[in-house]
Amino acid sequence: MLMHVKEKADFDKETQEGAVLVDFFATWCGPCKMLSPLVENLSKDHPELKVLKVDVDEAEEIAAQYNVYSIPTLIYFEKGKPVRQSVGYIGADQLKRFVGIQ
Repeated sequence: MLMHVKEKADFDKETQEGAVLVDFFATWCGPCKMLSPLVENLSKDHPELKVLKVDVDEAEEIAAQYNVYSIPTLIYFEKGKPVRQSVGYIGADQLKRFVGIQ
């Protein structure tokens, strides 16, 4: 399931349960544009994984809360807590490993 999130309250609610992959991006970012289809395909292929997309230009408060200063940044949450972070473009296989899918 893929969701675009702009509000901190929505972000906090959606990251509280289960495994959640958060993709921090910007529309003007080249590496973000390359990573986005991989994230979207992962979401389609694994509907059990919740995926949130956060545009750092629209949700500065959320990005600042998690010290996102470079994009793309991926953060993997389990039960409301960030457990892994990746900064920069990663390929499809690396993305699967990042979220624990082999």
